[in-house]
Amino acid sequence: MHMGCQGESITGTDARTGRFGAIQFKEDTVINAITADSYTGDSLDGETFVARTVIYGVFTSIQLTSGAAIAYKL
Repeated sequence: MHMGCQGESITGTDARTGRFGAIQFKEDTVINAITADSYTGDSLDGETFVARTVIYGVFTSIQLTSGAAIAYKL
């Protein structure tokens, strides 16, 4: 997976769409909803991620309940 250096700052509760290869959480963050092309397993909706956590995959949308993140575009 090749990621560009372009990151999109995510704050607030509006859904963001695109093709993201990594999401870094800038502070403790709760995900409201997330869609991924490359993920199988338990839902990440409602999960809390601590600051500085990074998740990798091919994500096409993310919406936060609280917190802040940077989504790195593919």
